[in-house]
Amino acid sequence: MIVALTTVALAIDPPMPRPRRADRMPAPITAPVEAPAPAPADQVETETPAVEALEQATLPPQPVKLEARITESGGALADGVTWRIFETRTNAQGDLVLVAKSEEAQPRLQLVPGNYVIHLAYGRAQTTDTLAVKEGGTNKAVVLDAGGLRLNAAVTGDIAIPINLLRFDVYTGASDTSGQLVAESLSPNDIVTLSAGTYHVISYFGDVNAVVRADLQVEPGKLTDATVFHKASQVAFKLVSEPGGEAIADVDWTIKTVDGTVVYSSAGSFPSTVLAEGDYVVFAKKNDVVYNRAFQILPGAGSEIEVLTAVYQGAPAAAPPSPEAPAASEGAPTELLPEATPEPSP
Repeated sequence: MIVALTTVALAIDPPMPRPRRADRMPAPITAPVEAPAPAPADQVETETPAVEALEQATLPPQPVKLEARITESGGALADGVTWRIFETRTNAQGDLVLVAKSEEAQPRLQLVPGNYVIHLAYGRAQTTDTLAVKEGGTNKAVVLDAGGLRLNAAVTGDIAIPINLLRFDVYTGASDTSGQLVAESLSPNDIVTLSAGTYHVISYFGDVNAVVRADLQVEPGKLTDATVFHKASQVAFKLVSEPGGEAIADVDWTIKTVDGTVVYSSAGSFPSTVLAEGDYVVFAKKNDVVYNRAFQILPGAGSEIEVLTAVYQGAPAAAPPSPEAPAASEGAPTELLPEATPEPSP
């Protein structure tokens, strides 16, 4: 039989020495105690942001009153503002920590003493500022340096445009490519509040190619009224068998520029649109036959284009309009080619 043996070392405490008699005890040794040397200057512990935040959190909140002004000398705004108060420290995502939000014109808040960042928005105007909350209360007035912008448009010659055909986009800076969109699809005479500065405005008359751009300046405390002018016209189309006849139904329409670019297409008996000044060709397809007519748009009131089916049966295909063709009177389309040319459908 084999037995596995394990040797264990036992720790035995050494014998304790017997105490000496008092008269045989050695005299105590007395040595001066030196104070520890001060730490080097570069090793002095400083307060970390975490320590500061902890100390700040333990302080009681203090009253804070805020108010917003359009300009330094202006009065306090009564409504329409949004306040956001952030701590100066950031969270794990690198964003400032929001500690308070209010839509009151002159909010009264309770904040612990410390430094904060204020974001103030009024309409599409906004600004940021710092806030130092102290013991005993803090009052702060934030100035927006903002102004108003009101936009409208008309056709050259001061011809009014229906408001349902107008809209405006507003960008910061001097272009829509480098600037930021701050207001989109504004209606005529809408008042938009913006921070003072230069803005790039785009006016759309209809949905095709009547577009006007302008750079406008917004000044603090002032309302800027601006009217832009379009070189364009409203135009309607109909396919008829005789001049002044009834519009033929179920027609497919295409409008091209003289270089062949399609700018508009529709289906129906009486389509209408807005076109910028220039030369065009309209194509009307009924069943398997395509009729076309060249025309010119000049700035003015709305007009109507008739494409005839009966007069030019068998005529040759239409050529591009001649650059030397005479211009029409203002607001009326000018025929540059024979009225209609039937073409076999491709």
